[in-house]
Amino acid sequence: MNNKNFDVFFDCGSSKIRVGAFNKENKKNNFYIETSTFLTDATVNYELQKVISSIEENTQEYLDDVNLMIDDKSISSIGISISKKLGGSKIKKGDIQFLIQDAKQQVLKTYTNQNILHIIIQNYKIDNIEYIFLPHDINCNLISLDILFICVPKKTIEYYKEIFFKLDISVNQFFCSSYAKSINYKNNFGSEENILFIDIGFNKTSIICYNKDKIIFLDILPIGSNHITKDISKILEISWQDAENTKLYFDNDSIFMNQEKVSLKLVESIISSRIDEILKLCTQSIKLNLKKFDDFKVILIGEGSKIVNKKYMENISFLGDIDFFEESIENICESGLKLSTGLNKQEVVMVPKKQIKQGFFEKLFLNF
Repeated sequence: MNNKNFDVFFDCGSSKIRVGAFNKENKKNNFYIETSTFLTDATVNYELQKVISSIEENTQEYLDDVNLMIDDKSISSIGISISKKLGGSKIKKGDIQFLIQDAKQQVLKTYTNQNILHIIIQNYKIDNIEYIFLPHDINCNLISLDILFICVPKKTIEYYKEIFFKLDISVNQFFCSSYAKSINYKNNFGSEENILFIDIGFNKTSIICYNKDKIIFLDILPIGSNHITKDISKILEISWQDAENTKLYFDNDSIFMNQEKVSLKLVESIISSRIDEILKLCTQSIKLNLKKFDDFKVILIGEGSKIVNKKYMENISFLGDIDFFEESIENICESGLKLSTGLNKQEVVMVPKKQIKQGFFEKLFLNF
C-alpha cells in the first residue's frame, strides 16, 4: 500500500524533462520542475539525478516510483474492429471484456515488438446502431467494437525502465504524452465539436483528432523542430548549439545575429520552409484519415510550436486557420495525472489482478 503524500509524473521529452509532484491532500503543495538544458545520452542521468534530488527535497519523501509520459517518434496507433454474436441476449460485462481481450491478443500477436500504452473504445455498434458509450441494459444480436490501440516499441519501454532502475526507481505507468495532453486541453474548447491537435515536438509531430468526445485518429510523423535546427546548422555552416540559439532568438536578439553575421531573411526562409513542410505532411495525414475536415478547429501545441507565429503563417499553406494553445509545465504534467484518474471515459484501464474493480458501466477494466 502506498502511504506517500505525492504522486509524481515525469514528462520525458526528447529535449527536456518536466516533472509534477502532486500532493494527494492539498493541491497548493504541488511542485513542478523542468530541466533547463538539452538532454543527450551523456547528460540524461545527471539531469535526472538533479531533478530527483529537487523532488525529494521539496516533497520530503524518498522517490522510488514514478509515472512516465513519453512522446517517442516510434509511437503508433492500430485500429481494430471486432464483433460477437449474442443471439438477442442482454450484453454482459464478460462479452465486452472478451472482445477487448481478443483484440488485444491480436495486436500483440501481430505486432510482437510492440507494447500497448492505451486501449480506447472508439465506437460500439449494436445491431447496426452506433454508440460512443455502451448503453445500459440492452439486448443485442450482434455487437461490434472499434478499438484504437496506442503502442510503442518494447525497446523504448525497456530503455526508460533501465534508466530509472539504475536510480532505484520503478515505473508504475506509461502514457503517450501527446494523447494525454490533447484529452486534457480539449476541455478548454467546450463549444467545439471537432478539434484537431498538432503537437510539434523535438523529433516528431503528433496529430490527434476528436469528434465531440470521440477520438478519431492519432498519427505520429518523424519530423519536428530539431529538423529546423539541423537545416540552419547545415546551411549556415555553424554548430548545432549555435543553430538552436539562432532558431530560438534570431527575431529578438540583434546583438547575437550581428555577432554571428547571420542574415535575418535567410534564417526566416529556412524556418518557414521547414514549418511549411511539417504542416503539409500533417495535411496529407489528415486528408488520409478524414473524409471531411473543413469544420475542424486546428490547435497547435508543443515546444516546437513556439517558433511559429503569424508572420510565418501568412506564407504557409494549410487546411485552414490555426490557433495556438499556450502550454505550461503545470498543465503538461497535470495531463498525465488526470488521464490516470479516468479523464477519458472511453479508455480501458489495465489494472493488476489483485485490484478491486469498480462498476462495469462506470469504467471498463482489463486485467493483465
